[in-house]
Amino acid sequence: MGDPALSRRGFLAASAAAGLSMTALSACGGDSDGGSSGTTTIEWWNISTTQPAKDVWAGLAKKFEAQNPKVKIKIVQLENDAYKSKMTALTASGKLPDIFHTWGGGVLKQQVDAGLVEDLTDRTKEWRDGLLSVAREPYLIDDKAYGIPFDMGMIGFWYNKALFKQAGVSAPPTTWSGFLDAVRKLKSAGVTPLALAGKEKWPGMYYWAYLAMRTAGLDALRKAGDDKDFTGDGFVQAGQHLQDLVDLQPFQKGFLGAAYSTPTGQAAAVGNGKAAMELMGQWAPAVEADAGKGLGADLGFFPFPAVEGGEGVITEVFGGGGGHALRKGAPQAAVDFLEFFASAATDTELVKKTGVLPVVPSAESAVADPNIQAVQAQLKAATGFQLYLDQAYAPALGQEVNDSVAALIAGSKSPQQVTESITKVAKEEQ
Repeated sequence: MGDPALSRRGFLAASAAAGLSMTALSACGGDSDGGSSGTTTIEWWNISTTQPAKDVWAGLAKKFEAQNPKVKIKIVQLENDAYKSKMTALTASGKLPDIFHTWGGGVLKQQVDAGLVEDLTDRTKEWRDGLLSVAREPYLIDDKAYGIPFDMGMIGFWYNKALFKQAGVSAPPTTWSGFLDAVRKLKSAGVTPLALAGKEKWPGMYYWAYLAMRTAGLDALRKAGDDKDFTGDGFVQAGQHLQDLVDLQPFQKGFLGAAYSTPTGQAAAVGNGKAAMELMGQWAPAVEADAGKGLGADLGFFPFPAVEGGEGVITEVFGGGGGHALRKGAPQAAVDFLEFFASAATDTELVKKTGVLPVVPSAESAVADPNIQAVQAQLKAATGFQLYLDQAYAPALGQEVNDSVAALIAGSKSPQQVTESITKVAKEEQ
């Protein structure tokens, strides 16, 4: 990972595999300090394509422009998968946007190793230290800051209380066997237990990642990443537990072709009452309401259950947040925008209007939604934390985790084959 040339080759290979053309992507960076008018144009790439976040973020850009008349913010908003693909290609081309969304972890590290990301350690120190430390961690590489968080959260189950009651499920399950029993009861009552965006793959990865944490344990998962070896019994068992769920046929009709945030996708299925649960992050209520109708008071949240006999515990959580990074050599106006975005006033507005979890301590009192409060309480009580696997690892390995788990869910790979495929790519990344 330390060789920039190798990092760039990895990105180039990934972008070629995705069929992406460099000329198909807009030019980024390098022309930000432009124009005889003295105006600085900052290009800001983000993934806030659903409401209310889309309009809120556009409004914040306008507010920043009003406070900084010589700065223009050019917003590029892309859906999650499209964003990841284009950023992979842009990284291979060596030209990133001035400001870009990042989840931190191994993907950010490879961009840093390629010499494409601005070191923010000194340029943001005066105000960055005021942000919650757990939110800053994913963006620290070799004790240097390469990103600024705006959100922090965890993955868990969002469920329809009315459908649970209809099926005779009296309370959210706390064990995996109890969860499978709940799935059976929902099916018997004619209710689709789970919605899944099989087309996008990353939502399915959440199941295997959590099951790996619950069976093998968080320490074993981290060791597997370090040793490039995921073939241990705990990881095979994780796949077997997921296979047990898949065998119950719990997902909505056509799930393998379903997207996440479209009107016929995963979030809409839950938001319209067509499925009882989805395994998703803290943003789920907002997307359910945007893609569908939303459940209002019928929506509830519970953490991923414990697995009997496993090494992990229910208080170890999986997730992450969103952050922003800058391209190498980005103008001061881009740093100023990050400071504006990380301010208490902006964070409070994001919490109130979009349901994100606060990264500024003074904004915590703005959390009013009981479900978001439940997520925050789970996070505060967490005894361990694991970043999304497709971001914690280098891009090729993260993609293999997504692809292999998707293959298991689709029935084309066994639990053993999943671990072997992930291990093979992990060793190739050394």
